[in-house]
Amino acid sequence: MTFKVVIVTNNKTVEKATLDVISNAGLDVKHIPCDSEEKMIESAKDADVLMVGTTPNTSRNVMSSLPNLKMVGRSGVGVDSVDIDAATELGICVTNTPGINTTEVADHAMALLLSITRNITELSSKTSKGEWTNDPVSLNYSKSKMERIAGKTVGIVGFGNIGRAFATRIRGFGPLNIIAHDPFIPQTSADLYGVKLVEFDQLLSDSDIISVHAPSTDKTRHMFNDQAFKRMKKTAIFINCARGMLVDEMSLQKALDTGEIFQAGIDVTEVEPISEESPLLKLENLKITPHFAGWSRGNYIEQATRYGENAVNVLSGKPLHGLANPDVLKTIAIMRDRGANKWDGIPDPNYQRGY
Repeated sequence: MTFKVVIVTNNKTVEKATLDVISNAGLDVKHIPCDSEEKMIESAKDADVLMVGTTPNTSRNVMSSLPNLKMVGRSGVGVDSVDIDAATELGICVTNTPGINTTEVADHAMALLLSITRNITELSSKTSKGEWTNDPVSLNYSKSKMERIAGKTVGIVGFGNIGRAFATRIRGFGPLNIIAHDPFIPQTSADLYGVKLVEFDQLLSDSDIISVHAPSTDKTRHMFNDQAFKRMKKTAIFINCARGMLVDEMSLQKALDTGEIFQAGIDVTEVEPISEESPLLKLENLKITPHFAGWSRGNYIEQATRYGENAVNVLSGKPLHGLANPDVLKTIAIMRDRGANKWDGIPDPNYQRGY
């Protein structure tokens, strides 16, 4: 029997490295760009493995409509587009490739911050237009918006791998304090990075710079709302390279428009790609990049390869690069005890925490 792998990302193309890993293992693989649940179900009706992107969402309806489905795979660390609880109940592994883009995202957050504090974009544009030569006085306004990081309090929301990587980078710029909020991290772990854990409200009020590296969950959705932005300093700089759903965009727009906060830089939005009509694009004190923080020439082949390897490994019992729902292993064991099921003839998924 040949297992079937269906890739239903909304991209028009898939990395060759992903396709090669899967096809070289003797699996039947096809890519069908999808933009709706209905198209996903139609495209993957016989799939053993479903490879997905950030959109469209992989809902309970989608997974329950695919009787052979054993795995839903995401590239990168985020799995917020997949109904994790439903997948676990249905005996479906949800895989990712954690750690593959830690360096890139931390670097991108620093790049957004430095482009704001040193006013890089505006100064480069004005210099290219000849203002340094022909109208140097006009540069004074741009100069007045430049800031230093040294002596500031930096707040990090979410202190996992990327939050920690950001902390090591920002420390070299001489901040007065680095504080973080993460209810799942003990102070002993934060101590290794010279970081003090605080409550969310304290981080909002004390920080001059806030960088967000938290996952998207029901509890973190719109954690940055009107109330959150009002608690921040008027001089605060806000950076988000995590997930767009963490931020209420209307609240962010209002905060930047009214001067509740100074400036912001984001790599993610609630709806992606962002509409060309979005009022966020008209804000002079907001820098936006197109969800590219996790990419570099150095990591995209490795990420694409691991993405494909998870599809192969889950069907052969080899170690997975990441399993977002480890409780599914209990569900699979129960399914096996009850008799014939979709996992028949397939070794138990080999998940090594931290692999």
